[in-house]
Amino acid sequence: MAEEKKKGLGRGLSALLGDQAASAIAAVTSAAQAGPEGAAAIKGLRSMAVGHLQPGKFQPRRTFDEERIADLVESVREKGILQPLLVRPLPGQPGKFEIIAGERRWRAAQGAKLHEVPVIVRDLS
Repeated sequence: MAEEKKKGLGRGLSALLGDQAASAIAAVTSAAQAGPEGAAAIKGLRSMAVGHLQPGKFQPRRTFDEERIADLVESVREKGILQPLLVRPLPGQPGKFEIIAGERRWRAAQGAKLHEVPVIVRDLS
């Protein structure tokens, strides 16, 4: 029998992005729960212009439910973006970054007409 190929979807973030990205997101989540003091301690956390970001080429989602994005836009308008996006610098494109995690939040930020979003920059390959 042929061995089944393991798929990344449904196996958690580390299956898609590796342990480094998953641990970065876990650190953000725990720091965000600690309040402003915790968020200030996150290495690489900063605000970035929405236009400097582009969707990740390894994004498993190819279609986005417009109704759910609209709900997220409303939430972002009311509460802001609660969890930063995880991004990495794009090689050969200074000032441009690829979204590793958080494309739905980025799309919602665009819909809410935000100029900047919170991001964590990591050098991931």
